[in-house]
Amino acid sequence: MTKVALFAFNGEATCFAHVLLNALDMQDKGFDVRVIIEAEATKQVSLLRNETKPYADLYRQVKDAGLIECVCKACATKFGALNAAIQQGLASCGEMSGHPSIGRYMQDGFQVFVF
Repeated sequence: MTKVALFAFNGEATCFAHVLLNALDMQDKGFDVRVIIEAEATKQVSLLRNETKPYADLYRQVKDAGLIECVCKACATKFGALNAAIQQGLASCGEMSGHPSIGRYMQDGFQVFVF
């Protein structure tokens, strides 16, 4: 099985939507896919819980499918999204000075893509 880690750094809505679209597509193709939300993309965790926002339904689908591995603890704190992540039941990760480690995913055999 192909293992893929999609790191979302870019906080722009359409870029983030492409991460979500690719996650669902890869899952449909049988990949072991994980979404890691980093940097300014953590803002989307707060914004997209509002069902009226563009891409909110897509975000919900990815979240409901369990594809969101974690939200960067340091960045979510900086951008005011940590409480939203906790309220949504999303894990935070921060094993690398408060941030998720790309190297950990590589060690675990994941192909890493950064958006």
